[in-house]
Amino acid sequence: MEETITNSANISQIIIDTINTLLSTLFSSIDNSVYDLLDKLAFIDVTIFDNSLIDKLFGYNSSNGILIIANSLLFAVCLYYCFKLLYSRLTGVSIENPYQFIFKLLIFGCLINTSYFICEFFIYFTSLISAAIRDVGKFVFDQNITFSALIQNLNSSISIDSTTLNVFSFDGLLKSLCSISFINLILSYSLRYIMVKVLILITPFAILTLINSSTSWFFKAWLKIFLSLLFLQPFISIVLLIFFSLDFTGSDITSKILCIGAMYALIKSNSYVQHFIGGISTDVFTNIKSLKTKFR
Repeated sequence: MEETITNSANISQIIIDTINTLLSTLFSSIDNSVYDLLDKLAFIDVTIFDNSLIDKLFGYNSSNGILIIANSLLFAVCLYYCFKLLYSRLTGVSIENPYQFIFKLLIFGCLINTSYFICEFFIYFTSLISAAIRDVGKFVFDQNITFSALIQNLNSSISIDSTTLNVFSFDGLLKSLCSISFINLILSYSLRYIMVKVLILITPFAILTLINSSTSWFFKAWLKIFLSLLFLQPFISIVLLIFFSLDFTGSDITSKILCIGAMYALIKSNSYVQHFIGGISTDVFTNIKSLKTKFR
């Protein structure tokens, strides 16, 4: 009987050791591959424009790329107004004053052809704010405020070595939750990165919609989404400052629980910014749940 109990205990221990080894290998792989990428995706700057294909697609001048399509549509709007003006003279229906229309046409035409630089200014401005916040943190905490430095701090107090990691302990559970949360952030920030590029490409068409009051809602929606995605960056920097202010090296359980709260704040940061100024959600798991609900 005792031998049976001993064998069962040995089997259980083997299973636990195997799970710990597999998960520690997984966590180590995550640490070595995704955190530098996370910094690049989270802190967008003007280097997002350093892509020859995007430049070619957008257009080097008004006679190629997306800009030539936008300018063609601008010309089409001008023709439409001419026909509308002629029709109004025949029927007596009042329309927009020609001088007012020409003024709007010139202003928005210039904005369309400089939209690339307008987007670059917005991105530079938000990256400047984000960098300033992280520089304050670097001065206070004497270390870089980045995701790479964050995981190093976590690993200094939460070992991921296969011989010490125990996923069934509090520290092991904390490490598991952090790794899963960072994977969530990778997916969320990747979606945000792609959406910023998409919004840059459709900027000329968004500005074009301002010419007509019945289509100006598209520009308002574009601006709200674009700003919400960009101003997410300073919010992330502030949350990271709070994260670095926590002490994980001691045995204080409160700080480690607050760590989970900070991780949750990073994950939900897009939702918080969305509540402030609107925009769209980049939380991948939330969007997947919404799709599942719609297809039920």
